[in-house]
Amino acid sequence: MTPAATALAPGSLTIADDVQEALTEGRAVVALESTIISHGLPRPENLRVAAEVEDIVRSRGAVPATIAILDGQVHVGLSEDLLEQVANRDDVIKVSVRDLAAIVARGGHGATTVAATSHIAMLAGLRVFATGGLGGVHRQARDSWDESADLTTLAVTPMTVVCSGVKSILDVGATLERLETLNVGVLGYATDSFPGFYLTDSGFSVNWSARDEDEVARIMSVRDALKIASALVVANPLPAAEQLDPDLHDQVLEEGLRLAGARNVVGKDVTPFLLDHFHRATHGASLLVNERIIVRNAELAARIAVADAASRTA
Repeated sequence: MTPAATALAPGSLTIADDVQEALTEGRAVVALESTIISHGLPRPENLRVAAEVEDIVRSRGAVPATIAILDGQVHVGLSEDLLEQVANRDDVIKVSVRDLAAIVARGGHGATTVAATSHIAMLAGLRVFATGGLGGVHRQARDSWDESADLTTLAVTPMTVVCSGVKSILDVGATLERLETLNVGVLGYATDSFPGFYLTDSGFSVNWSARDEDEVARIMSVRDALKIASALVVANPLPAAEQLDPDLHDQVLEEGLRLAGARNVVGKDVTPFLLDHFHRATHGASLLVNERIIVRNAELAARIAVADAASRTA
C-alpha cells in the first residue's frame, strides 16, 4: 500500500499523507535522501536498497520520508511509483540547495543531496535525517576551493544527521576542522573515533560521543532549549568486521587518485570518478559496504527519531 500525497503549496512542497499524519501526531519521522537512489547505487540494486531502507525505518517505529523532486514538485515521502521513477529515470539530476528554485520552476526531476534533503526536511518539520556519508573538503582544496555545500548548509540547518562520517576519498581532517568552524555538532555513536565511511575508523577522534539513542535525544532537547541553529552529526561507524579491508582501501584509493591526476579529472568530477574506481577495483566489495552503511544508518536514525518523539511528548 503506497501513501497518498497532499499538496501543501502548488509547485513547491508535497508531503505524503502518512508523513503528515505522523508529524501532526508528534510521531517519529526519518528523512531520507534520494541521490543515493539515483546516482549512488546501480540499477536494480538502487530500488531494492531504497525499499529495504524504508522498511527498516518502519520496523523501528518511525515513518520514512524519502525526499525528491518530480515534475517540479518537492516530495517529502514517496509512493512506490515515485520511488521507482527516482530509481529508473535517466533525467533525474543531482540537486543541491542552490539548484532547488530553478528545477522546481522548470518542472524538472531531481534527486536531493545531503544539503538539499536537510533543507527540505527542515521546512517540512522533520528533525532526523539518515544518509550514507557527508560531503566535505576535497583533497587539494587549497588549490581548487572544492568543498561540499553539505557543510555550509548544515551550519544553518538544525537537523540531526546520522551518517558514517565523510567519504574516505575526501580530506577528513580538513572536513572536521570546517565542521568545527561552522559550529556543526559532531557525536560519535558508541565510539570516540570518527568513522571513515568505508572504514570503521578514519584515524581522527571526536570530542563527544553518545552511548545510545536516548542520550542523542537528550542532547537534541538541550540544543533546542539553547536555540542552536546548526546541525548535529551523529557519526555511526560500521563494525570492524563489516568494513572494507583497510589495506585494500588504501591501495585502491592511491590508485584512484593517481588515475584521476593522470586523466585530469578535477573539481566535482573527482568524487564520482573515485567511487566508480572503488566499485570496479574492489569487484563490488565497496558497493556492498555502501549498502550496509545506508541500512544501518537508517535503522539508527529511526531509533533516535522514536526516542526524540517520546521525549517531546512525555
